Amino acid sequence: MAKPHINIQNLNVFYDEHCCLKDITVDIPEKQITAIIGPSGCGKTTLLKSLNRLIDLVEGVKVSGKVLVGGINVFDNGVDVTDLRRKMGLIAQMPNPLPMSIYDNVAYGPRIHGVKEKSQLDQTVERCLHAASLWNEVKNRLKEPATKLSIGQQQRLCLARALAVKPEVLLCDEPTSALDPISARHIEGQLLTLKKNYTIVFVTHILRQARRLADYAVFLYFGELVEHGPAEEVLTNPSEPRTQAYLKGEIS
Repeated sequence: MAKPHINIQNLNVFYDEHCCLKDITVDIPEKQITAIIGPSGCGKTTLLKSLNRLIDLVEGVKVSGKVLVGGINVFDNGVDVTDLRRKMGLIAQMPNPLPMSIYDNVAYGPRIHGVKEKSQLDQTVERCLHAASLWNEVKNRLKEPATKLSIGQQQRLCLARALAVKPEVLLCDEPTSALDPISARHIEGQLLTLKKNYTIVFVTHILRQARRLADYAVFLYFGELVEHGPAEEVLTNPSEPRTQAYLKGEIS
């Protein structure tokens, strides 16, 4: 296994009295793509959003255990949550462009973090739109509202926006579920390219997609970590009966 980037230790998450994640312990490898798989409602998105503490926004949430990044527990009281979320950008299921121009969507994060020079912002916007495979489609319309883009283009714009603040990790919550097949392939291709420089964790309910993209796989079932390991092993020759049954479509 590659060097771990994120160490999850005995993580439990409760929504009021409901236990959503039960004693999760797993290492997320650096500069690889990790797929979190499992049936709907099994805790995949909760695990993903625990990594950058977006679950803090859920009323009644309680967390125990640790998520270590660089040896620091992200749930420690002294952690700068804003900086944590900069380091771990999230790409949601549905594109969520800001109500502003294409250019300003990408420049928004760097501006918030203190970048003021237009030449530097211009370079960042171009670089990130290239990285999201969108530059050639929008370079002559950067001042147009982002909402005029197609859904697939909007999702790639959200990817560019996440990259603009120089994250270490990309968290992707079923990032292609709302897209047509061609747009989905665009996003998949970019994730494969971006893993050279970023650790990528993505939730998917599409096993074919997990097989195409993942280097490492994590299988959750009703909040429990059933099996994890190199994707080729977990997705083709799993050792746990519940994983085998899920891959065969016998449980969902």
